[in-house]
Amino acid sequence: MKTIFAIFVLGLVALPYARAEGENATPDTSGIELKNKSAFTMDGSGRNPFWPIGWKPVARVQNNTEHTGPDILPSAFSVTSITLDRGARFAIINGKPMQEGQVFGLQLGNQTYQLTVKAIEDGRVILARRDQEIIVPLRRR
Repeated sequence: MKTIFAIFVLGLVALPYARAEGENATPDTSGIELKNKSAFTMDGSGRNPFWPIGWKPVARVQNNTEHTGPDILPSAFSVTSITLDRGARFAIINGKPMQEGQVFGLQLGNQTYQLTVKAIEDGRVILARRDQEIIVPLRRR
């Protein structure tokens, strides 16, 4: 019963607004004139107003590390453990667990090289970068 009453009251409230739209379908806007139309143009050296105060953008350097740089030596890696199981092979390379097919980054100096764990075998790990294969033996104590 409350819902029927609520619908009835809303209908009564909405009825005058429906009549007002029917009588005056197009509002008359001829009485409004713009004196000054605002515009915003930003020059190339201007600061974006949405940046935080004091923040300066960092120039982005095209980092094409995949096809540049010298060959990587096996001494840059430390293989401390290898686990061979039926379905999975894991190796701890530079303190991080890796598995076959995993891609990781090696930072030497200011460059980052992308490497792929190509194969994990008993006693060694084969890494791939571009057309270079890096064979890293297991470090035994």
